[in-house]
Amino acid sequence: MEIIVTDTLTAMADLLEQPLERRPDAVREIMAPTRSSIPMPGDIVDIHHNGGGFRVDADDPRYLPAVRRMIEQDVLGQVRHALTLSAERLSGAKQPDLVKVMLMLGNPDNEHLMRISGGYYGMGGGSEWLYLLAWPSDEVIGRIGALAVHEFHHLVRFSNVVWDPVAVTVGEHVIAEGLAEAFVRELLGPEAMGPWSSMVTGEEYERAYELITANFDLAGMMNTPAYVLGDSATRNFGQEPRGIPDMAGYAVGLNLVDRALTAAGLSAAEATVLPAAELLRRAGIRP
Repeated sequence: MEIIVTDTLTAMADLLEQPLERRPDAVREIMAPTRSSIPMPGDIVDIHHNGGGFRVDADDPRYLPAVRRMIEQDVLGQVRHALTLSAERLSGAKQPDLVKVMLMLGNPDNEHLMRISGGYYGMGGGSEWLYLLAWPSDEVIGRIGALAVHEFHHLVRFSNVVWDPVAVTVGEHVIAEGLAEAFVRELLGPEAMGPWSSMVTGEEYERAYELITANFDLAGMMNTPAYVLGDSATRNFGQEPRGIPDMAGYAVGLNLVDRALTAAGLSAAEATVLPAAELLRRAGIRP
């Protein structure tokens, strides 16, 4: 498998030294290769902004130092190293021939990115591209490689387990997120895990668990993100909230995965190739 980590950091540093009027076209050029893998209509600049990316229509003195910090700490090298380790650990599974990575700078004033997503997030599994977006705070900069591992796990998993946007269920989506975080922990240690699976606890978690497991067999990508990402993201998508706390699907998914791996005697790497229903069946778990 070939891993290509696009040098977006140098490109963004160059962009941020250009006049404002040139920056939108510069972002379009940087992100153009991923256009076919981002299933959203409209101008890529608007998609970038709405997704929490740094603004290209306003100067901000924080942006260029943030990009330079990632360059100095060789974040792209960290991403490549983490993906190489991941591919080795998952060598028993079918893997794509090519993986490409695009890392973009986040907007530190975007509330959803900073407060709900913990300052970073990624997308992966639907194409050869892994898309990562991050604001490199002290808490985040050392975990961007782990974020790439999480998204790479999706890519490998759904090279082995069918992901049909029409037929995929809430249960499959929730288990995919929990298993990706379990794999990050297995490969890099618990300190590398994202904050998403620990954001919802106590009574909120219990309510989320009931709602998610009650809708475990609900099918369709038009439904599943509401139960994974929670109500804030659902509102942002223009949909009706389902009463799910933000990011609760990660907590429920990891809880179910941990129980399943223990009961079935499997590692996260071994479970990567198993559909959610098969994994839970082997563990004797019926949500």
